[in-house]
Amino acid sequence: MKQLRVLFVCLGNICRSPTAHGIFERRVAEAGLQDRILIDSAGTGDWHVGRVPDSRASAAALKRGYDLSHLRARQVRPEDFLEFDYLLAMDQQNLWDLQALALPEFAGHLGLFLDFGNSPLKEVPDPYPGGEEGFEAVLDLVEDATSDLLAHLCGQLD
Repeated sequence: MKQLRVLFVCLGNICRSPTAHGIFERRVAEAGLQDRILIDSAGTGDWHVGRVPDSRASAAALKRGYDLSHLRARQVRPEDFLEFDYLLAMDQQNLWDLQALALPEFAGHLGLFLDFGNSPLKEVPDPYPGGEEGFEAVLDLVEDATSDLLAHLCGQLD
């Protein structure tokens, strides 16, 4: 049975990528595909390794029914390019950083997360320096893009 592995990537792995991880994890479970689509998240930086997601991101997600409390920040590793089929960056800088780290034998999809979805935006803005409204905006963007991502991956599983 074919499996696909998805890694969501932002800068510190405490706001955007764990939000995407948590939302997509639930969408995949609701579709009954948790054994076929495996999900993780990571950051290009190492400042928050081992920490739980930002409390504002967790609170905003929980208001919409997404629990991020089981997630812990980690940094992208070279072996991620061998283990994951999709590495999805939250913004262009993180995509450039991933491209610089990519192993030559990587044959998966490396791109921007918002290439999936209907938003005119191409980058998920970093809510870290702002207020609650930034975290709500991230949730809106991620909910939209995860729906299209799931549909895309289901087509790959057939």
